[in-house]
Amino acid sequence: MSEIPPITIRDLAAADEKDWRRLWAGYLDFYESTVPAGVADSTWRRLLDPHQPLLGRVAEHNGTVIGITNSVLHHSTWLTGQVCYLEGLFVDPAHRGLGAGRLLLEDLFDLAAVRGWARVHWLTAHDNPARRLYDTFVPADHFVHYERDLPGGPAPADRP
Repeated sequence: MSEIPPITIRDLAAADEKDWRRLWAGYLDFYESTVPAGVADSTWRRLLDPHQPLLGRVAEHNGTVIGITNSVLHHSTWLTGQVCYLEGLFVDPAHRGLGAGRLLLEDLFDLAAVRGWARVHWLTAHDNPARRLYDTFVPADHFVHYERDLPGGPAPADRP
């Protein structure tokens, strides 16, 4: 019986652009959303810029990038340590079931411990099937999310 190659989690690299864009497009499709090309281009550049408070990680299996996380690092008025907001996690549907989603989440928790972050948090749709995975880490809280777009921002139908 052959052994399944392990999944490796690592920082996003410039060579991952094609894969990141493919997976980002899949994430947007999942949420039936779009972003202007300029926003995707800006996000890509900022994810690679070490001076920006964004963090991109990838899951790689057998030489193929199969999953991504896009996170925003920020400070909080509730905590003294830095906080990681997991803005997006996506695994290629053709590679689901291998454990990449769990490893991507565990990776952020491990980074939090090493880097002294005070919290990792995220939002998801109430009907997202990935909640089965998320609920194994922590139960959903009781908060309701509100968001108001400002002039020049995306139209409400164009984002999750």
